[in-house]
Amino acid sequence: MTDFDYKALDRLRADMSRIASTLPPDVLDNYNRDFDVTYAHDSTQIEGNTLSLVETKVLLEDGISIGGKKLREVYEVTNHDRAFTYVRQLIREGRPLDEELVKDIHEILMQNIMQGGIYRSHAVRIIGASHRPPEPYDMLQQIKFFFADMPTNRDRMHPVEFAAWTHAEFVRIHPFADGNGRTSRMIMNYQLMAGGFLPISIKAENQAPYYTALDQYATERNLVPFLTQVYDHEKAALLDFIASYGEGAAHVTH
Repeated sequence: MTDFDYKALDRLRADMSRIASTLPPDVLDNYNRDFDVTYAHDSTQIEGNTLSLVETKVLLEDGISIGGKKLREVYEVTNHDRAFTYVRQLIREGRPLDEELVKDIHEILMQNIMQGGIYRSHAVRIIGASHRPPEPYDMLQQIKFFFADMPTNRDRMHPVEFAAWTHAEFVRIHPFADGNGRTSRMIMNYQLMAGGFLPISIKAENQAPYYTALDQYATERNLVPFLTQVYDHEKAALLDFIASYGEGAAHVTH
Protein backbone atom coordinates (compact mmCIF):
# COMPACT_ATOMS: atom_id res chain seq x y z
CA MET A 1 0.00 0.00 0.00
CA THR A 2 1.52 3.28 -1.13
CA ASP A 3 0.05 5.35 1.74
CA PHE A 4 2.41 3.74 4.25
CA ASP A 5 6.14 4.46 4.38
CA TYR A 6 7.29 0.90 4.91
CA LYS A 7 10.88 1.73 3.96
CA ALA A 8 11.08 4.19 6.84
CA LEU A 9 9.51 1.62 9.16
CA ASP A 10 12.04 -0.98 8.00
CA ARG A 11 14.87 1.44 8.81
CA LEU A 12 13.47 1.88 12.30
CA ARG A 13 13.24 -1.90 12.64
CA ALA A 14 16.90 -2.21 11.62
CA ASP A 15 17.91 0.43 14.18
CA MET A 16 15.86 -1.28 16.89
CA SER A 17 17.38 -4.66 16.07
CA ARG A 18 20.92 -3.29 16.09
CA ILE A 19 20.38 -1.60 19.45
CA ALA A 20 18.70 -4.69 20.93
CA SER A 21 21.70 -6.83 19.94
CA THR A 22 23.98 -4.62 22.07
CA LEU A 23 21.85 -4.59 25.21
CA PRO A 24 22.68 -6.67 28.28
CA PRO A 25 20.27 -9.61 28.55
CA ASP A 26 18.74 -8.31 31.79
CA VAL A 27 17.89 -4.97 30.18
CA LEU A 28 16.18 -6.63 27.23
CA ASP A 29 14.40 -9.07 29.54
CA ASN A 30 13.15 -6.15 31.62
CA TYR A 31 11.83 -4.36 28.53
CA ASN A 32 10.03 -7.50 27.36
CA ARG A 33 8.58 -8.23 30.78
CA ASP A 34 7.31 -4.69 31.17
CA PHE A 35 5.56 -5.00 27.82
CA ASP A 36 4.12 -8.42 28.67
CA VAL A 37 2.49 -7.18 31.88
CA THR A 38 1.11 -4.05 30.21
CA TYR A 39 -0.13 -6.10 27.25
CA ALA A 40 -1.92 -8.60 29.52
CA HIS A 41 -3.64 -5.69 31.23
CA ASP A 42 -4.58 -3.83 28.04
CA SER A 43 -5.80 -6.84 26.06
CA THR A 44 -8.01 -8.14 28.87
CA GLN A 45 -9.24 -4.68 29.87
CA ILE A 46 -10.48 -4.01 26.35
CA GLU A 47 -12.72 -7.07 26.85
CA GLY A 48 -14.08 -5.80 30.16
CA ASN A 49 -11.56 -7.07 32.73
CA THR A 50 -11.48 -4.73 35.75
CA LEU A 51 -7.97 -5.41 37.11
CA SER A 52 -5.87 -2.24 37.15
CA LEU A 53 -2.35 -2.18 35.75
CA VAL A 54 -0.94 -2.23 39.29
CA GLU A 55 -3.15 -5.20 40.23
CA THR A 56 -2.07 -6.98 37.05
CA LYS A 57 1.59 -6.42 37.93
CA VAL A 58 1.09 -7.64 41.51
CA LEU A 59 -0.70 -10.75 40.23
CA LEU A 60 1.82 -11.62 37.51
CA GLU A 61 5.08 -10.48 39.11
CA ASP A 62 4.46 -11.15 42.80
CA GLY A 63 1.95 -13.99 42.55
CA ILE A 64 -0.39 -12.25 44.97
CA SER A 65 -4.10 -12.85 44.45
CA ILE A 66 -6.36 -9.84 44.07
CA GLY A 67 -9.19 -9.62 46.59
CA GLY A 68 -12.68 -8.79 45.40
CA LYS A 69 -12.04 -9.83 41.80
CA LYS A 70 -13.84 -12.62 40.00
CA LEU A 71 -11.82 -15.77 39.40
CA ARG A 72 -12.50 -15.43 35.68
CA GLU A 73 -10.76 -12.05 35.63
CA VAL A 74 -7.73 -13.48 37.40
CA TYR A 75 -7.59 -16.39 34.96
CA GLU A 76 -7.94 -14.04 31.99
CA VAL A 77 -4.82 -12.15 33.04
CA THR A 78 -2.68 -15.13 34.07
CA ASN A 79 -3.73 -17.10 30.98
CA HIS A 80 -2.86 -14.15 28.74
CA ASP A 81 0.60 -13.96 30.25
CA ARG A 82 1.16 -17.70 29.78
CA ALA A 83 -0.12 -17.59 26.20
CA PHE A 84 2.21 -14.75 25.23
CA THR A 85 5.14 -16.51 26.89
CA TYR A 86 4.28 -19.46 24.62
CA VAL A 87 4.16 -17.14 21.60
CA ARG A 88 7.59 -15.75 22.43
CA GLN A 89 8.93 -19.31 22.67
CA LEU A 90 7.47 -20.20 19.26
CA ILE A 91 9.01 -17.07 17.72
CA ARG A 92 12.43 -18.02 19.11
CA GLU A 93 11.96 -21.45 17.51
CA GLY A 94 11.07 -19.84 14.17
CA ARG A 95 7.68 -21.56 13.95
CA PRO A 96 5.34 -20.01 11.34
CA LEU A 97 1.81 -19.50 12.57
CA ASP A 98 -0.64 -22.24 11.58
CA GLU A 99 -4.04 -23.60 12.62
CA GLU A 100 -2.66 -25.93 15.27
CA LEU A 101 -0.74 -23.14 16.97
CA VAL A 102 -3.73 -20.77 16.94
CA LYS A 103 -5.83 -23.45 18.63
CA ASP A 104 -3.06 -24.01 21.18
CA ILE A 105 -2.90 -20.27 21.93
CA HIS A 106 -6.66 -20.08 22.35
CA GLU A 107 -6.65 -23.12 24.63
CA ILE A 108 -4.10 -21.46 26.94
CA LEU A 109 -6.08 -18.20 26.91
CA MET A 110 -9.28 -20.03 27.93
CA GLN A 111 -7.87 -22.40 30.58
CA ASN A 112 -10.18 -22.64 33.63
CA ILE A 113 -12.72 -20.47 31.79
CA MET A 114 -14.04 -22.71 29.00
CA GLN A 115 -12.81 -25.47 26.75
CA GLY A 116 -10.43 -23.73 24.36
CA GLY A 117 -9.03 -24.64 20.98
CA ILE A 118 -12.40 -25.82 19.63
CA TYR A 119 -14.35 -23.96 16.94
CA ARG A 120 -17.87 -22.84 17.76
CA SER A 121 -20.89 -24.87 16.68
CA HIS A 122 -23.43 -22.06 16.99
CA ALA A 123 -24.06 -18.59 15.63
CA VAL A 124 -22.64 -15.56 17.44
CA ARG A 125 -23.15 -11.82 17.38
CA ILE A 126 -20.61 -9.09 18.12
CA ILE A 127 -22.22 -6.52 20.39
CA GLY A 128 -22.25 -3.08 18.81
CA ALA A 129 -20.95 -4.25 15.43
CA SER A 130 -22.83 -4.07 12.14
CA HIS A 131 -21.02 -7.19 10.92
CA ARG A 132 -22.47 -10.57 11.84
CA PRO A 133 -19.92 -13.42 11.85
CA PRO A 134 -20.57 -16.34 9.49
CA GLU A 135 -22.75 -19.26 10.50
CA PRO A 136 -20.81 -22.32 11.75
CA TYR A 137 -20.73 -24.14 8.40
CA ASP A 138 -19.54 -21.07 6.51
CA MET A 139 -17.16 -20.23 9.35
CA LEU A 140 -15.43 -23.60 9.01
CA GLN A 141 -14.90 -22.99 5.29
CA GLN A 142 -13.68 -19.45 5.83
CA ILE A 143 -11.21 -20.37 8.57
CA LYS A 144 -9.72 -22.99 6.24
CA PHE A 145 -9.31 -20.32 3.55
CA PHE A 146 -7.77 -18.02 6.17
CA PHE A 147 -4.97 -20.45 6.92
CA ALA A 148 -4.60 -21.43 3.26
CA ASP A 149 -4.16 -17.76 2.30
CA MET A 150 -1.49 -17.12 4.94
CA PRO A 151 1.60 -18.18 2.95
CA THR A 152 0.57 -16.12 -0.09
CA ASN A 153 -0.26 -13.04 1.96
CA ARG A 154 2.95 -13.39 3.96
CA ASP A 155 4.89 -13.24 0.69
CA ARG A 156 2.99 -10.37 -0.93
CA MET A 157 2.36 -8.12 2.09
CA HIS A 158 4.71 -6.09 4.25
CA PRO A 159 4.95 -7.75 7.70
CA VAL A 160 2.97 -4.94 9.37
CA GLU A 161 0.21 -5.18 6.77
CA PHE A 162 0.24 -8.96 7.07
CA ALA A 163 -0.11 -8.69 10.86
CA ALA A 164 -3.05 -6.28 10.52
CA TRP A 165 -4.75 -8.57 7.98
CA THR A 166 -4.21 -11.61 10.25
CA HIS A 167 -5.99 -9.86 13.11
CA ALA A 168 -8.80 -8.30 11.07
CA GLU A 169 -9.63 -11.39 9.04
CA PHE A 170 -9.48 -13.75 12.00
CA VAL A 171 -11.78 -11.63 14.17
CA ARG A 172 -14.14 -11.16 11.19
CA ILE A 173 -14.54 -14.94 10.98
CA HIS A 174 -14.87 -15.19 14.79
CA PRO A 175 -14.21 -18.95 14.90
CA PHE A 176 -14.41 -19.42 18.68
CA ALA A 177 -17.34 -18.99 21.05
CA ASP A 178 -15.29 -16.59 23.18
CA GLY A 179 -11.78 -15.16 23.28
CA ASN A 180 -11.57 -14.15 19.61
CA GLY A 181 -10.37 -10.63 20.41
CA ARG A 182 -7.54 -11.74 22.69
CA THR A 183 -6.56 -14.45 20.23
CA SER A 184 -6.58 -12.08 17.25
CA ARG A 185 -4.38 -9.55 19.07
CA MET A 186 -2.08 -12.38 20.09
CA ILE A 187 -1.65 -13.70 16.54
CA MET A 188 -1.23 -10.15 15.19
CA ASN A 189 1.75 -9.79 17.51
CA TYR A 190 2.94 -13.23 16.46
CA GLN A 191 3.16 -12.01 12.86
CA LEU A 192 4.79 -8.72 13.87
CA MET A 193 7.52 -10.48 15.84
CA ALA A 194 7.98 -13.11 13.13
CA GLY A 195 8.67 -10.19 10.79
CA GLY A 196 11.29 -8.75 13.15
CA PHE A 197 9.05 -6.01 14.53
CA LEU A 198 8.01 -5.22 18.10
CA PRO A 199 4.70 -6.45 19.53
CA ILE A 200 2.11 -3.73 20.15
CA SER A 201 -0.61 -3.21 22.74
CA ILE A 202 -3.96 -1.57 22.03
CA LYS A 203 -5.36 0.20 25.07
CA ALA A 204 -8.98 0.28 26.19
CA GLU A 205 -9.02 4.05 25.73
CA ASN A 206 -8.62 3.39 21.99
CA GLN A 207 -11.42 0.83 22.00
CA ALA A 208 -13.95 2.82 19.95
CA PRO A 209 -11.74 3.56 16.90
CA TYR A 210 -10.25 0.07 17.16
CA TYR A 211 -13.65 -1.64 16.96
CA THR A 212 -14.87 0.79 14.29
CA ALA A 213 -11.87 0.00 12.06
CA LEU A 214 -12.34 -3.75 12.50
CA ASP A 215 -16.04 -3.45 11.70
CA GLN A 216 -15.17 -1.48 8.57
CA TYR A 217 -12.89 -4.27 7.44
CA ALA A 218 -15.52 -6.91 8.20
CA THR A 219 -18.25 -5.12 6.24
CA GLU A 220 -16.26 -3.54 3.40
CA ARG A 221 -12.97 -5.50 3.38
CA ASN A 222 -11.24 -2.14 3.74
CA LEU A 223 -8.10 -2.82 5.76
CA VAL A 224 -6.71 0.73 5.61
CA PRO A 225 -8.35 2.15 8.78
CA PHE A 226 -7.16 -0.74 10.93
CA LEU A 227 -3.78 -0.97 9.19
CA THR A 228 -3.28 2.72 9.95
CA GLN A 229 -3.72 1.99 13.65
CA VAL A 230 -1.31 -0.96 13.59
CA TYR A 231 1.24 1.03 11.56
CA ASP A 232 1.05 3.99 13.98
CA HIS A 233 1.33 1.74 17.05
CA GLU A 234 4.33 -0.07 15.58
CA LYS A 235 6.08 3.14 14.59
CA ALA A 236 5.54 4.56 18.07
CA ALA A 237 6.86 1.38 19.71
CA LEU A 238 10.02 1.42 17.56
CA LEU A 239 10.67 5.11 18.19
CA ASP A 240 10.17 4.64 21.94
CA PHE A 241 12.58 1.68 22.01
CA ILE A 242 15.23 3.58 20.06
CA ALA A 243 14.85 6.67 22.26
CA SER A 244 15.00 4.58 25.45
CA TYR A 245 17.89 2.29 24.57
CA GLY A 246 19.82 3.99 21.77
CA GLU A 247 23.18 5.68 22.14
CA GLY A 248 23.23 7.98 25.13
CA ALA A 249 20.10 6.50 26.73
CA ALA A 250 20.32 5.24 30.29
CA HIS A 251 19.69 1.51 30.61
CA VAL A 252 17.78 1.13 33.84
CA THR A 253 16.21 -2.07 35.14
CA HIS A 254 13.46 -2.18 37.72
